[in-house]
Amino acid sequence: MQENFNQQLNKCKIALEEEKVLEFWKKSGTFKKSLEKDAPNGDYVFYDGPPFATGTPHYGHIVASLIKDAVPRYWTMRGFRVPRRWGWDCHGLPIENIAERALGVNSKKEIEETVGVEKFNETCRERVQSYVEEWKLVINRIGRWADMENAYKTMDIEFMESVWWVFKTLWDKDLIYKGYKSMHICPRCETTLSQSEISEGYKMVKDISVTAKFKLKPEQRIGKDFIVDDFTYIIAWTTMPWTLVGNAALAVNKGLNYLLVQSKDRYIVARDRVADVFADQEYTVIGEFRGEDLLGLVYEPLFDYYAKTNLENSENGWKVYDGDFVNIDDGTGIVHIAPVFGEEDMEVGGVNNLPFIQHVSMNGVFKDEVVAFRGMHVKPNGEGDRSATDIEIVKYLAGIDRLFAKKKYEHSYPHCWRCDTSLLNYATSSWFVSVTKIKANLLETAKDINWFPKHIKDGRFGNWLDGARDWSISRQRFWASVMPIWECSCGELKVIGSVAELEELSGQNVTDLHKHVVDNIFIKCDLCKNQMKRVPDVLDTWFDSGSMPFATSHYPFENKELFDRNFPAEFIAEGIDQTRCWFYYLHVISTAIKNEPAYQNVIVNGIVLSEDGVKLSKKLGNYPDPILVINKFGADAMRYYLLSSPVMAADQFSFVEKDVFQVQRNLIMTLTNVLSFYLLFDGSEAHYLKFDEDKLENVLDIWIIAKLRTLVVEVSDNMNDYNLPKATRPINDFISDLSTWYLRRSRDRFKGDDQKDKESALSTMSFVLVEFSKVIAPLMPFIAEHVWQVVTLNNFINKDKSVHLEAWPVSLESVDSETSVVIGDMNKVRDIVELGLRERDQAKIRVRQPLSEITINNSDLSDKYLDLIKDELNIHEVIIKPGKEDLSVELNTTITSELRSEGLKRELVRVINNLRKDAGLTINDKANVFIETRDVFISEVISWHGDAIANDTLVDKIKGYGFRGVAELTEKEFEIAGAKVLIGLEKI
Repeated sequence: MQENFNQQLNKCKIALEEEKVLEFWKKSGTFKKSLEKDAPNGDYVFYDGPPFATGTPHYGHIVASLIKDAVPRYWTMRGFRVPRRWGWDCHGLPIENIAERALGVNSKKEIEETVGVEKFNETCRERVQSYVEEWKLVINRIGRWADMENAYKTMDIEFMESVWWVFKTLWDKDLIYKGYKSMHICPRCETTLSQSEISEGYKMVKDISVTAKFKLKPEQRIGKDFIVDDFTYIIAWTTMPWTLVGNAALAVNKGLNYLLVQSKDRYIVARDRVADVFADQEYTVIGEFRGEDLLGLVYEPLFDYYAKTNLENSENGWKVYDGDFVNIDDGTGIVHIAPVFGEEDMEVGGVNNLPFIQHVSMNGVFKDEVVAFRGMHVKPNGEGDRSATDIEIVKYLAGIDRLFAKKKYEHSYPHCWRCDTSLLNYATSSWFVSVTKIKANLLETAKDINWFPKHIKDGRFGNWLDGARDWSISRQRFWASVMPIWECSCGELKVIGSVAELEELSGQNVTDLHKHVVDNIFIKCDLCKNQMKRVPDVLDTWFDSGSMPFATSHYPFENKELFDRNFPAEFIAEGIDQTRCWFYYLHVISTAIKNEPAYQNVIVNGIVLSEDGVKLSKKLGNYPDPILVINKFGADAMRYYLLSSPVMAADQFSFVEKDVFQVQRNLIMTLTNVLSFYLLFDGSEAHYLKFDEDKLENVLDIWIIAKLRTLVVEVSDNMNDYNLPKATRPINDFISDLSTWYLRRSRDRFKGDDQKDKESALSTMSFVLVEFSKVIAPLMPFIAEHVWQVVTLNNFINKDKSVHLEAWPVSLESVDSETSVVIGDMNKVRDIVELGLRERDQAKIRVRQPLSEITINNSDLSDKYLDLIKDELNIHEVIIKPGKEDLSVELNTTITSELRSEGLKRELVRVINNLRKDAGLTINDKANVFIETRDVFISEVISWHGDAIANDTLVDKIKGYGFRGVAELTEKEFEIAGAKVLIGLEKI
């Protein structure tokens, strides 16, 4: 309770106002109403990639959520209905790792033999939504609208049934097969991983590289002239010494040149690698061969654990073969081949019928028959040295005189994306989606997708499609959608595509499709009438993700017509890593089933880094808590900061908290002050004044409407292009123009006696604020709602009224030549003012001191702008001199006594108004002012300009101190033009 109280105390005023807006939305059901209101343009379909609720949301989630909020809000205002159903990702290693910790198990074997799959899966089910409430808090507080109460879950039977339908559809299209390949596995999780899963898990590590000596059997001929003796070796380099036990062959490139080198012994090495390999040894070249001369040479195995067994294809083992992948970039120009532990190795093994030596189990531990290293893990994890086993292998090789060299080697190595274990390349059986069969279609349908930023299309995503491989979809785990394949001992397979089909075939009532349930459901084989069992594997969780469009609608079992009508989605958004994951798998499954993309428009966000450019880490604590940042600066400040940043264009971006403060101060507070000024001068009545753009006369009113039109066009165009940074950034410039130019230059109009001009200013200001609130509504929904409610006089009273239920200001989506001329002319005015201020600064004359004239050279500015220049520069007369040279100005800096008198009058007005502010007086408070000074000239100025000073400071009278009453004064002594002036203020 104390913590909550302290958080409340630490909330800024803006954050507290935002919470009032949240409460209004909640009580009014504004989000629901935005879905129920008329949608003349129909549905706008948006797919929301579901997060895991196994941890609290971080800035990466917030960035994606802001995109997923801003875009649907915009298209809702454009007359579309945009359903926003939330989803939760429930399956896979993230939750399995949590369940393992909860149950105190550390291996797959313990799960199966000690805990049991049923208990393990039910623990996953219990823990998978541990942080749902924390997610709801953050998502609500950043202003994102999403239906989280009716969220879909990938563990729901309806979702999983549609996944089965997708699988069966692919099966029926002959796009699923079982194969045996060398793939990356996680030895801790004991499962295969897909290419996309490993692509983001690389990190730099230091390993031991080894150059091993493979002794050629004597009496073999190399080329025409050389006969192998007892001391001739081929040497090969590897960064994975543990694979040497599984060596079955060596590969050379038949097109390369190789040398026979005499050093301690005789060695065969690629010619272009000799200098590096023998850099610290003396040697003599005694022969040269082509790679093809080495083919077929036989050598002694480094280890005899398998060479002496009755190993299939052993007659083809421990020979030299050709490999076109062998190069001279590093190593020796000779590659050691272990067919079970590498994709290229396996290819060589298959082509040449090599023996397959699988000396390591799937848990990464040497098998018992490998006596010297029995029980050792090939890549130890945890606190120990990851090279510990490699060191033992080095010692072993040195002991049998088969070690040529060793050294530390730093390289990029793949790790498990969840448990951070070093992955292994390992040959195993798996079920695959034959992506290569539909690759041409994938490339063709991808042409219809619009990406932001555009370079992703043919770059990161396009390149990934170009290199697409068959997708390993089976996993040897537990908590996931299962593979709906039943297998008989006779070899017959049956793929099931629905719950109803399984119930019919099994005669059982099916209420859950998870492994621990369906593994106990059997069906009769059509061929041999024996019992069929489900294959034990589960599906890659990315198969869930790729099936999401179908599964969230329970397609085709429900909502078929609605789904078909609205497919594909208009829009999706996620981080740049998803180009190889979710975006990719959506595209594969959609193209395979419907031969069209799953989505039409994509926004790809980048990665948020810490202030010092490091990846965000809870462990390091190198980023501020998002909720605390919102409490300090407000959600809109954070939204604008992130939406306008490079992270929205797939770039890296460092989160700097003080920059959020700058947004709050320069943008949110400025807009709040503009609204306060508007309300101060009868803004409450301005809403009833009719605004007519065609009847505007004041150039400032005409200009601010032109700027508003330009803003609407710019925001609309960029929102239509899904370019959020370019849609967001102009908002700050508009607020600056509105505050520092329009409002400041119109201040006297609001206070003046010209009723027509005052009403024009007020009605224009009212119109601008209302329409501007609509423009910023998708991006900064809180301040937009506040401004709109106040200016329209709804004041959060009418539950059916909200800026987010308003239509987009399409009537302002045009900029004609006249608009452009007005903006161009005003830009010239501001350029002239800037030059004039620079001249004043150089002459050391403050703006409060009036000057007689300014000459503007080389300008064709219309006379209607001259009063603006006079007021802004405090000049009596403006002289225009047309010309074709660069624009320049000349100030007459002569200060007459009359001009000095005017300047002192302005100075007195300034200090009196400051004193009013110090006294806490409002615009409606009247006061008397008493002035005492011994300066004769200042006294004369007060005598000459007393009425004007009183009028400009909203005081009743200006008197000498001798006339002050008994009331308490607010008084202060000022120095004006070198003279001391005592001023007292008395509220009346």
